[in-house]
Amino acid sequence: MSAHDQIRAMLDQLMGTARNGEDDKINLAFDDPRVCKPFLLGCCQYEVLAATRMDLGECPKLHNLALKADYEAASKDKDYFYDLEAMEQLEGFVADADRKTEQARKRLAETQEELSAEVAQKADKVHELAERIGETLAKAESLGEEGLVDESMKLMEEIDNLRKQKSEAEAEYRQSIPAATYQQQKLRVCEVCCAYLGIHDNDRRLADHFGGKLHLGFIKIRDTLKEFQAISEERRRKRRDDLRNRRAIEVEERERGRRRRSRSKSKDKDKDSKPKRRDSSRSRSKERRERRRTRSRDRRSRDRKQSRSERKEKDRSRSRHKKRSRSKSKSRSKSRDRKSRHKRRSRSKSSSPRRQPRTASMSEEEPGEI
Repeated sequence: MSAHDQIRAMLDQLMGTARNGEDDKINLAFDDPRVCKPFLLGCCQYEVLAATRMDLGECPKLHNLALKADYEAASKDKDYFYDLEAMEQLEGFVADADRKTEQARKRLAETQEELSAEVAQKADKVHELAERIGETLAKAESLGEEGLVDESMKLMEEIDNLRKQKSEAEAEYRQSIPAATYQQQKLRVCEVCCAYLGIHDNDRRLADHFGGKLHLGFIKIRDTLKEFQAISEERRRKRRDDLRNRRAIEVEERERGRRRRSRSKSKDKDKDSKPKRRDSSRSRSKERRERRRTRSRDRRSRDRKQSRSERKEKDRSRSRHKKRSRSKSKSRSKSRDRKSRHKRRSRSKSSSPRRQPRTASMSEEEPGEI
């Protein structure tokens, strides 16, 4: 990159997309899906591991320092949750790197001569001390470059102590294996960046490895991933707490509403108790009156029925009496007629003796007529 391009990139990073005014502003916002969100957060693996042994090439999404500056200015007032997208991307990359590390470890176990448990433990101790020396030496060099000489000198003293421990561990390891086996390079896979480390590597090579861009890039990616995971867990915890508090508030409000309703119902019952009693007494009196009315109606109907039956009986008895009286009067009239006839006959007999045979014949005919 030329000096002109560097200056332009610095201006874009400092002033954003509108550094040349609104007319020359880039017609693309940082929230566009074509923009790389991990780049806006400074953790895109394509950029971190560029120009290393594990260079991934060019990122398929857009990297623009001006958009990054716009995002940094806008993120102060609003959370865009781009860390979630970056976390998913970094999780996939780290999982792939760990899988490669495990495959390399298995490959070494198949190709290298297998050591006993005691010898393997001593070799691991030598590797650990060598890694600590390389990491501490890289830190000391970075502090010296920053001008922190005192801190760098303290780390150099620590490195001297680690070198003594390493020499003692190497002596123990050399005594536990044959000389021919010791001369062989015993390799080990770096747990951070998947690189191969030898047990006979000197401090300078280890410092170059642990201070190199590949190892530091992997450290940055893993640390950033842990930070994003912690932020995500904190958000989940806060969301759970908010949801729990919201539910507790809703339950409390429902309980308060239930208590208010029960109190209002009890008050309404107390207020309506007297009118209800009156209404109940009125309803009872109405029921009594209705019962009385129904009873009186039933009595009237029964009386009417009885009176009708009595009238019918009376009419029947009268008709019978009339019939009897008529029959009696008829019989009396007949008897009277008979008597009157008999008297006439007797009179006629007494008054006219000449007509005696006729009367006799008439008297003989009378019974027949009767």
